[in-house]
Amino acid sequence: MSADKAESHSPGNGRIKDTPNGGKTPITPIGKSRLAEAIRHGGSIYQMMVETVRDYAIFLLDPAGYIATWNAGAERLKGYSADEIIGQHFSVFYPKEAKDIGHPQREQEIATAEGRFEEEGWRIRKDGSAFWANVVITAVHDESGELIGFAKVTRDLTERRNAEMRAIADARRLAQAESANVAKSEFLTAMSHELRTPLNAIGGYTELLSLGLGGPITNEQTDYLERIRRSQQHLMRIISDLLNFSRIETGQLTYEITQFSLRDVIRAVVPLSEQQARAKGVTLIIEEDDQDCIALADRPKVDQVLLNLLSNAVKFTSAGGKVRVSCKADEGVALITVSDTGVGIPTDKLKSIFEPFVQLGRSLSSAHEGTGLGLAISRDLARAMKGDLTVTSVVGEGSTFTIRLPRPLESSPRAHPKRSKRK
Repeated sequence: MSADKAESHSPGNGRIKDTPNGGKTPITPIGKSRLAEAIRHGGSIYQMMVETVRDYAIFLLDPAGYIATWNAGAERLKGYSADEIIGQHFSVFYPKEAKDIGHPQREQEIATAEGRFEEEGWRIRKDGSAFWANVVITAVHDESGELIGFAKVTRDLTERRNAEMRAIADARRLAQAESANVAKSEFLTAMSHELRTPLNAIGGYTELLSLGLGGPITNEQTDYLERIRRSQQHLMRIISDLLNFSRIETGQLTYEITQFSLRDVIRAVVPLSEQQARAKGVTLIIEEDDQDCIALADRPKVDQVLLNLLSNAVKFTSAGGKVRVSCKADEGVALITVSDTGVGIPTDKLKSIFEPFVQLGRSLSSAHEGTGLGLAISRDLARAMKGDLTVTSVVGEGSTFTIRLPRPLESSPRAHPKRSKRK
């Protein structure tokens, strides 16, 4: 901005003017001041360098803080044209609360005493919107060392600050989530212990009564005791699911990896589901073959996954239906498949059934009990053992769940513990 332009926007003509902090300061017309003379001596290079910058607001203030020059960056950032702003006090850019405590004048005082002032804070545009600014005010002196004004450079850092605030908020949420997970794990562990003890007692006393150790019991009482036993076992399964899910979430489960036959797993686990299958009128079929289905995994956890799949298959298969279990070896993997002739799963539900607390067909009147954690836990266990659990299904025809586990190399590794990681 030329000095002639600055002169046309002088805030006064040598008269006394009220300053923003209420004092009286004699105002020299900007165009006739030594600051204007210094601008003239800057020459064309200064004009070209400053006035064409668009990413920074660069302008000069006279010793009293009135705006003397205005570049393109200042107009873009703050919204004022040169005609509108030259001659006004620079405190116009500050929020009311900052002006009320004399902050703009304090900045000038520091820049005068120390030669420079810098801060980050809120500034106000012409339209009243606020932006987060980095502000540098530098005192300008003439050859004799007398103060002739200030150079002011302002940058808009709103996007950077917003990104920093989001990062801080994300870090805070993560810390809170981690803290909540620890608290949840500790609570579930304590709850498991507190609930298991009386439930085990209920199961034990029910067994004693069923055996007649408390005296003769009628057929009706036997039926009642069986209902108590089933309810006790159901509650124990729910507690176990919650505790296992919490341990998986917090990485507290360890895995003892060994090699074993999946056929042995099937022969050991299928009989555990026979009573449930008989009660539903469902036939369990083990499809034998001669394949060497040797897997490298944690045997008890594979048993747990298979038992859960069999329980689900029987639960969702109507009377007269069949559940088939088989194993086979493929390239680099050993597989167990559990196929049923049940209700099937809609295509749009094939992914969601593996999410925690999701149970197909659940409603307040549904007979399908459970926490909705079984498949989520089973898939996490399989993946933690470097395998996977997948499903294919046709509505009305049935579903097939497949457990994939790695096969051992020629030199079988010795058993070693492995801590789970949930991604």
